[in-house]
Amino acid sequence: MILSTYHTIQSAFCCCCCCCSVQKRAVGTKLSLDNDGDLMMEAGYSMSQQLSYVSTQKHRHDRQFVQQSKRKPPPALPPQIPRECEEKIRVIALYDFFAKGPCDLTLRKSEEYIILDKYDPHWWKARDQYGNEGLIPSNYVTENERNTLEAYEWYCKNITRNQAELLLRQESKEGAFMVRDSSQKGALTMSVYSQYSGSHSGNIRHYQIKQNHSEQYYVAEKHLFPSIPELIQYHQHNAAGLITRLRHPIGSMGSCLPATAGFSYEKWKINPSELTFMKEVGRGQFGIVHLGKWRALVKVAIKAINEGAMSEDDFIEEAKVMMKLSHPKLVQLYGVCIQNKPLYIVTEFMENGCLLNYLRQRQGKLNKEMLLSMCQDVCEGMEYLERNRFIHRDLAARNCLVNAKNIVKISDFGMTRYVLDDEYISSSGAKFPVKWSSPEVFHFNKYSSKSDVWSFGVLMWEVFTEGKMPFENKSNSEVVHEISEGYRLYQPYLASLTVYKVMYSCWHEKPAGRPAFAELLQTLTDIAET
Repeated sequence: MILSTYHTIQSAFCCCCCCCSVQKRAVGTKLSLDNDGDLMMEAGYSMSQQLSYVSTQKHRHDRQFVQQSKRKPPPALPPQIPRECEEKIRVIALYDFFAKGPCDLTLRKSEEYIILDKYDPHWWKARDQYGNEGLIPSNYVTENERNTLEAYEWYCKNITRNQAELLLRQESKEGAFMVRDSSQKGALTMSVYSQYSGSHSGNIRHYQIKQNHSEQYYVAEKHLFPSIPELIQYHQHNAAGLITRLRHPIGSMGSCLPATAGFSYEKWKINPSELTFMKEVGRGQFGIVHLGKWRALVKVAIKAINEGAMSEDDFIEEAKVMMKLSHPKLVQLYGVCIQNKPLYIVTEFMENGCLLNYLRQRQGKLNKEMLLSMCQDVCEGMEYLERNRFIHRDLAARNCLVNAKNIVKISDFGMTRYVLDDEYISSSGAKFPVKWSSPEVFHFNKYSSKSDVWSFGVLMWEVFTEGKMPFENKSNSEVVHEISEGYRLYQPYLASLTVYKVMYSCWHEKPAGRPAFAELLQTLTDIAET
């Protein structure tokens, strides 16, 4: 029995002009039942031809498989570097840092590290070349880039012209030099000391490092270099127009290490057993101050707080915030001891003590440039506090300290909020700092960054009078009356008219009329560089 049917098959193909078309073709298919009732199909070729075709295709496939299996397998693909690793920041250690806990990573000066995570602005997670990981202080490293200058001993980032001169004169070596940031934003200055100038104290020249239209660096126009390190290297062997060749690089830190924001990440509680008391170095409004060491490693100042002198619970909460404030011109708070009485506040140790005493002990020995440099230091620290919306409330020379390098740093910021001594916080008592206070503070107890600016003007006056008491022969009530009537402190003998105008601008009756610390800092820097 034979059945004939027709069905249509559509085949799709692309022609050479990329226009797709569909072709229909009719295929005649014969379906037949054999004697046993099995279905047989004929479609232009017989079943034996079909089987032969299938057998041929299978044989060809088997032969290809055998040939492929005998080939040497391709080499393994190179390991793919995760994208996140490619983007990690590579840094160079500027100083040695020894791990103080199991979570820290030891740094070796000049070695390279990879930053894995930035926990906060002051503590980063890093990996060394051996695969060790841990937390490091962010101010101990700098990015490893071709034009990074921080890794060089001769580069001093946060230093004024006057401080540069002081450091160079202290070294008093022929060819002592440093490169520092200029008052002109983005510009650099090279400061060089020479004894061969006929001057008993030597001579210091300041050379601006310039760039030509091809972005090449030079001090003397005939000698051009693609980078500042190459310029320095050349002038270390050739004076080539300088007062002398560069012989001895001078760094701003010397043997000192910068303070870290706490001893480790979020370690604000300090165990008293880790502290060694060495000697008493002073007495403040809260209690006795000792020189000591933490774990026999880090030199610290330990302030013992007299019981009942401050609101301890409130201060402890604030201490966690204050530890996050970290700047080269602020005395660093390391932590507090709260397990026993008295409560201890542990801070960075400042070798030369209180600024007020420092000024009085050196009357006649500090020139005008040094005095201006002190004001710049304080202004830098206050600009940082202003930027972070933190109010000092008691800025004065007595609350600033001086380190071994004669750098001035601000101390006790924000502490007056926790004083429980009514005589100190009341305008009726002699302890209240009326002579440093703005009108809105002693009239309405209203504090702001602009009230800190008023106090800064008085601090400048203290510095340029070498530690005199402002309004020294007047009582607090007389000072309040005179300030309200428009009277202001007189021009100090050591202050030029330009400098006096700066401090006078801080004493505007209205807070809005006073400059911000950022503006004051730029003004002082311009004065120092001219």
